[in-house]
Amino acid sequence: MSVPLVSVIIPARDEVGNLPALLDEIAAALAAVDHEVLVVDDASRDGSWTMLQARAAEDSRLRPLRHAESAGQSTSVWQAAHRARGEWLATLDGDGQNDPADLPRLIERARRGDVGLVAGHRTTRHDDWPKRLSSKVANRVRGALLKDATPDTGCGLKVIHRRAFLALPYFDHMHRFLPALILSQGGRCVSLPVNHRPRGAGRSHYGLNNRLWAGLLDLLGVMWLRHRSQLPAGLTTLETARRHTPTPQEETS
Repeated sequence: MSVPLVSVIIPARDEVGNLPALLDEIAAALAAVDHEVLVVDDASRDGSWTMLQARAAEDSRLRPLRHAESAGQSTSVWQAAHRARGEWLATLDGDGQNDPADLPRLIERARRGDVGLVAGHRTTRHDDWPKRLSSKVANRVRGALLKDATPDTGCGLKVIHRRAFLALPYFDHMHRFLPALILSQGGRCVSLPVNHRPRGAGRSHYGLNNRLWAGLLDLLGVMWLRHRSQLPAGLTTLETARRHTPTPQEETS
């Protein structure tokens, strides 16, 4: 079995009205990219699992997973990442608001090799005002305290090296802090503007309470991790030391 370049990960709950079109858009956007798609059905009650099984029977690139009971977005992404085969992980939300057409550009930037994560930045939001307000406040608080230099860390559209993701500590809601966690491991993050679209069907599972206030304890934990990290730390190997050690002829010349 060939190893795909990219594993697209979609956590989804009750998104049967959005997933079919989203999967079609991903296939079109990544037609020239060797990829697989892992959709984690987080205990949906709307027929998502039946639909995913039927599509997977016709598309070998689709690998659906299912929680019997809801475990949340971070756990869904974490479990899918451990089952993914791609060198890079591309995440996006299952509500269809992230545009798969942005994926090739983010993947191309990530493959330059100088970053561990490329995050999307939704410069124009298509959400109701409570969601926009909570996201704006959360981004400002996180940015001020974590200094993660990421204007929109809540954007679900991200490309991250799988090896870098697997090195991160797991905790619930970790998906909200991926840039800061990558920085704490000595990695580098960049943000690119991406398209954002109105939700097509269903309703959001997030609001002010579970988007802002519920993350305060996690925020303190990530602050502690960044404070205690000594990465990146300069490290000389025997090979690099030999390359930089002058020979006797060089010392006498």
